[in-house]
Amino acid sequence: MGQIKGDRLVIRPSEMKDARDLITLDHMIWTEDITPGRLSWCSREDYLLHAPPGSQLVAVEEGKLCGYVGFGHPTGMESNRHVFEINIAVHPSCQRSGIGWKLIEAIKRFAADKGIRKLRLRVLSCNVAAISFYRKCGFQEEGRLMEEFYLGGRYVDEVFMHFLLPRSIRKDERGNNDEDHFA
Repeated sequence: MGQIKGDRLVIRPSEMKDARDLITLDHMIWTEDITPGRLSWCSREDYLLHAPPGSQLVAVEEGKLCGYVGFGHPTGMESNRHVFEINIAVHPSCQRSGIGWKLIEAIKRFAADKGIRKLRLRVLSCNVAAISFYRKCGFQEEGRLMEEFYLGGRYVDEVFMHFLLPRSIRKDERGNNDEDHFA
């Protein structure tokens, strides 16, 4: 994937040079209100083992990293290679500016180009704003683990959501449109 350019916003695959800003954003965003455990990276190397360059699409505006959407296969099984699990973070000063929506649209196109059929994500039931955002982006609830976490003095569900990429844009491993081999 090349760069997607807006007025001043560029969305591109993450690079080694982004690691420090991505670590800072993770420490800022992933709080007990939206994740069952605070992300804490021991070192830059630790972070890069978990999120190597190219495993996220980053949004950069005027040289400032505004957010990212991370992606990867949820398991190492071949039978699960058609799925990307995603996670998204947008800098607090950039939230509600459309950057999150642009990142979701970018990962949909990126995934379709890679032959991915399904995007999935996890979100805490107490994160009502995120659930609303994901629904606006076309994600649907697929299931939930009831009272999976105890956070801030209450039990919280883990909600699983998914988005099925339209057949018209998905390609199989041979580069053929999915529609081409349905009877």
